Amino acid sequence: MKRTFSRSARAWRSTAGKVAALAIAATGAMALGPVTLAQASTWEGCPDGAVCIYPQNQDNSTSNPEAVFWSYGYHNLSNEYGLHQIANNQTGGASLDLCYGYNGTNCTVPNGHIAAQAIGVNYDFTPINSVRLNPWP
Repeated sequence: MKRTFSRSARAWRSTAGKVAALAIAATGAMALGPVTLAQASTWEGCPDGAVCIYPQNQDNSTSNPEAVFWSYGYHNLSNEYGLHQIANNQTGGASLDLCYGYNGTNCTVPNGHIAAQAIGVNYDFTPINSVRLNPWP
């Protein structure tokens, strides 16, 4: 006996099959996607679009960042002393200022204005109390 389906049942089965195929394909892409993106978007261990501070007396080739900042504005620091490397891996020309004061004030640190895509810049963080991430003007 030949089995027949109504037009709505055939449409539903066709749609369900497409959804299942898409879900399987998306699962495979998800498994591979983040690894590929992470490898392509990090620069010396600092993610694309971020500002990173590396541990005291360690450089970006031997350690992971101890602090990663993503949003514009100021970020207060605590217990940061001695020499640290900093990387400005922000995109679109966004800059970074090192500030003596908390809340992004007194940002007059000599050579403390760091352009986008600058990495491996060493600073004595003992007098630094905040960093300020600036969007492109």
